[in-house]
Amino acid sequence: MRSPNWLFLILLLLLLLAGLQYRLWVGNGSLAQVTDLTQQIADQRAENEILLERNRVLDAEVLELKKGMETVEERARHELGMVKEGETLYQLAQ
Repeated sequence: MRSPNWLFLILLLLLLLAGLQYRLWVGNGSLAQVTDLTQQIADQRAENEILLERNRVLDAEVLELKKGMETVEERARHELGMVKEGETLYQLAQ
């Protein structure tokens, strides 16, 4: 009569272990999900670094525009094709 009790306990233990293994491999918070989230975090950090560098460049550009007229003049010449009074613009055909 002791055999069925031991068998029942062993089967119960195996079922419990299977349930825990299921959660580890497939369920919420599984190893695959943790790996995926870790990769997403790394990707987001890399993107954040790129955006921080772009913001630093833009901040420097804003400070330069506030500080002096050289940058404004340079932009007007290159982007808008403007010339100073008394200057002659020569365009070369290629």
